[in-house]
Amino acid sequence: MLVAAAFTSPAIAEKAAQSPAQKAESYYRQGIAAEKVGDPAAAIKAYQAALKVNPKHANAQYSLGQVKINSKAIAARGREAKLGAVVIPEYKLAQASLKDALEALELMVEKESKGAQAPSFIIQDPKGLLAKSEVTLVLKNTPTKVIIKYLLDQTGTKARYDEYAIVITPKPGQR
Repeated sequence: MLVAAAFTSPAIAEKAAQSPAQKAESYYRQGIAAEKVGDPAAAIKAYQAALKVNPKHANAQYSLGQVKINSKAIAARGREAKLGAVVIPEYKLAQASLKDALEALELMVEKESKGAQAPSFIIQDPKGLLAKSEVTLVLKNTPTKVIIKYLLDQTGTKARYDEYAIVITPKPGQR
């Protein structure tokens, strides 16, 4: 037994020394972290692990229920954050339509993320309010999140991050 203990890593020894309450709390914290990065599946697994160790962990019970209810919104926030973090070296448009501005952004994001992010923008404008919207921007080394904000502000639109696309619609009361 002494020989085996000599070869145990400090991290493993520390985990083994944790009480059930400490282990449950550790899993619970992992669940919170997974939620923050937009990974509801990992959050659910972590909360379930916490409850396996300590079935009475009230915060894990509550958080597990909330993640199950809000998993789509959590995943959408994660997609939004990942997309928004992509930095575009140069984004330059002069009197472009919103459709053209979004198509250019799609291509730039895919290129800069080396294919890891490939956004799809859908413009929902049944009343044709955005047909004459024009965008003029000159930006350098700008996160995609900021570019999208400028596009939305210039065109009086809002964005909704759905599972497979970013849906752009006119703001209520615009134009």
